[in-house]
Amino acid sequence: MNTLVILNAPPYGTERCYNGLRLAQALVQADTANSVTVFLMADAVAAAKSGQKTPDGYYNVERMLKRVLSGKGQVLLCGSCMDARGLSQAEVMPGARRSTMDELAAMTIAADKVLVF
Repeated sequence: MNTLVILNAPPYGTERCYNGLRLAQALVQADTANSVTVFLMADAVAAAKSGQKTPDGYYNVERMLKRVLSGKGQVLLCGSCMDARGLSQAEVMPGARRSTMDELAAMTIAADKVLVF
């Protein structure tokens, strides 16, 4: 199954990114034949910023994204959203990459399921 998870909310302050990433991780682990793409838009692009330090016992979305990547999922960021927030590719965690609205449109068409958080 080809699943596209679109995250819009900021990485901290709400639990939307957290819950979307929990589901993405579960989908990656459930079956190696699953294809999972996490697309970060709006304030969610900050979730892929490298070097996040959170208090002990608090979730860390960078680590959660790494788990998606290690499970052969992919993490893409809206390029326009990155630009609007002054986030460069050099500041993004390894494995995540800049993308476009055209690529998101193609993935949406190809996906069996699209989940939006």
